[in-house]
Amino acid sequence: MIDRPWNGFVDARRFALAQVTTPWAFALDADEVLDEELGKAILECAGTTDGYTIARDTYFCGKPLRMWSGERLLRLVRVGKVRVEANPASGGAAELHERYVVDGPVEALDGALLHFSYETVDAYREKFARYTDLEAAGDPPKADPFMVPFRLLHSLFFRGAVLDGWRGVYVAWMSALYPVVASSKARRAR
Repeated sequence: MIDRPWNGFVDARRFALAQVTTPWAFALDADEVLDEELGKAILECAGTTDGYTIARDTYFCGKPLRMWSGERLLRLVRVGKVRVEANPASGGAAELHERYVVDGPVEALDGALLHFSYETVDAYREKFARYTDLEAAGDPPKADPFMVPFRLLHSLFFRGAVLDGWRGVYVAWMSALYPVVASSKARRAR
């Protein structure tokens, strides 16, 4: 059981994991689905390790984005061997995003999680605003606005966002701005 006050989404994950009574747990968000290959891989895995990573492909306005494709996430875990840690996108202290960590061996499963988090531009903007508000409340570090062009270029060319047309450019731009926006909101709140 959690021995401190509610501190965000990460605590919700910790609480949920503490309720699992089976040897294995699989973390699946409400906006994710398994492709057929992943479903088969899960059913056939031997369970000889403490966790399995899974590739996740995130969709934006109905299409997968290259910069968010193939992201390996630890999602199938042996319950007694896992812990949940905060993994804030802005680099601050907000317990908004989580990651699962095991100290033992981890293997990769074939297939993918299909992540349908952003059906429209408005949905993306609303989530961006809500999440940067939450990150700002978590006291993010000061972000350097001069890093925005470098983050943008990295997403566009090294992560392939430019190949996704306007969708990729839009998400690359907003992703580059994310830590600066969260930091700015935190400063204004003080």
